Amino acid sequence: MPAKHKEVKAVILTADRFEDMELFFPLFRLMEEGIHVDIAGPRVGEVHGENGYGLHIEKTFDDINPDDYALLILPGGAPDGAPSTVRNSAKARSIAKAFMDANKPVAAICHGPYTLISAGLVKGRKATSFWGDGVPEELRKAGAHYEDSVVVVDGNLVTSRYPMDLPDFMRETMKMLKRAQAK
Repeated sequence: MPAKHKEVKAVILTADRFEDMELFFPLFRLMEEGIHVDIAGPRVGEVHGENGYGLHIEKTFDDINPDDYALLILPGGAPDGAPSTVRNSAKARSIAKAFMDANKPVAAICHGPYTLISAGLVKGRKATSFWGDGVPEELRKAGAHYEDSVVVVDGNLVTSRYPMDLPDFMRETMKMLKRAQAK
């Protein structure tokens, strides 16, 4: 009898005022691969992107057990919107820490690295982010080696700058996820 195939799951942490493309592009790309994706926020309910797209969050950060997931995605958004809401959640920071501690793939784009900065997870890591709003300075202050590149891969961490980087961001994220699943 063949071994039962374990379902691969990813989680996206977000809140109201996310960057629409930075959430939906990874969501759809993962779904294309048959990966189950949960979107978690600080509370269950409707949230909206900066450009008007909305979605219904069905899981809270407290509902997420990092052991159940193979990939964490941290999309960007308005600096005082979703990225700040996520970074200010102790539970979201603990989820990010669990992924990093387990060496599981973590992919953060634009202002998404805010959560990693606030969780103390970027020291000594190469990373990129949106080039404005003080994000590169925060990364440097937290001990990261900031690179203004389309995509930066460092160990289990993939980072990119903004929506136009999404094809490279997801290409590297998918490669990393496939390597992790092959182990």
